[in-house]
Amino acid sequence: MKKLLALTCLLVLLIPIWAEGENKASCIVCHNSMAGTIELNGKVIELNVDAKRYEASVHGAFPCTECHERFSENPHVKPSGEVLEEVKVVSEKVAIKAKADPVAVAACYKCHPQVYDLVLNSVHGKNITEKGSADGALCLDCHGSPHYITTAKDESSPVNQWHVVETCGNCHENKELAKKYGIEAKVMESYRESFHGKKHILGHKRAPTCVSCHGYHAIKSKDDPVSPVFGTNKIKTCGGCHKGANKKFVAAITHQDAGPIPHYAEKGLIILTIFTIAFTVLHVILEAYADIRDTFFRRRKEEEHAESEEYTC
Repeated sequence: MKKLLALTCLLVLLIPIWAEGENKASCIVCHNSMAGTIELNGKVIELNVDAKRYEASVHGAFPCTECHERFSENPHVKPSGEVLEEVKVVSEKVAIKAKADPVAVAACYKCHPQVYDLVLNSVHGKNITEKGSADGALCLDCHGSPHYITTAKDESSPVNQWHVVETCGNCHENKELAKKYGIEAKVMESYRESFHGKKHILGHKRAPTCVSCHGYHAIKSKDDPVSPVFGTNKIKTCGGCHKGANKKFVAAITHQDAGPIPHYAEKGLIILTIFTIAFTVLHVILEAYADIRDTFFRRRKEEEHAESEEYTC
């Protein structure tokens, strides 16, 4: 009797897990084998979901309906499932970002409510909620596909230290977006030309990236008084790495145009370095050639001298 009761309890506990597994399996079994895209409401939707990559992502243990709340076991009918009220409210705010399912875009709020609120109140989020711009950055614009999201420590993540500059550059190097939002068109170029940028390119692990100074989820405009790069706030921001930073120190900001003198001085040093290395290499080659030539001719002369002595004798 006790064994039967224990088995019953175990089954009760496993039924929800089994149901979730069935839900996920029924979706993956088709989408893993699908290829190509479809166009819906003028937006292109990728049909394929790589099962292995999904399982390895941070969301791999979740059933599909955890985000796609309105879909049932048969997603090929009109979505009609119940949606949490808080998710519904957020989905209405960010609907313009959705390709097909605004609820799925807002589903991040269920697990990350505080972070999501920070994003909505950031300069990126306000471009969506206040200006109604579909090009405003939201979760997936930085973290990538929801099916393959990995932690920031994972080197394949778009927000990893070694990829985050490129991720930010996807928007900030876009000339049309720069013009639309009145941001500096060469902001990424100026970063790469800066001391910080060059250290990052060379692989220095502690080199600052975009998020080191501007933050990530709660990014504000540089003209916003609460921005870490506004006015005297830069002293505290720079002081995080450079102890004793003051007004004079922070005046040399990363994105400031260095002017023609440093620019041409750098080019001159590069040319001088190239010529120095080229001269050194050429000198070594000539020295080696001279040694080989001397050795060859010396041996030849010695052989001729030996033959001459033999002939004389």
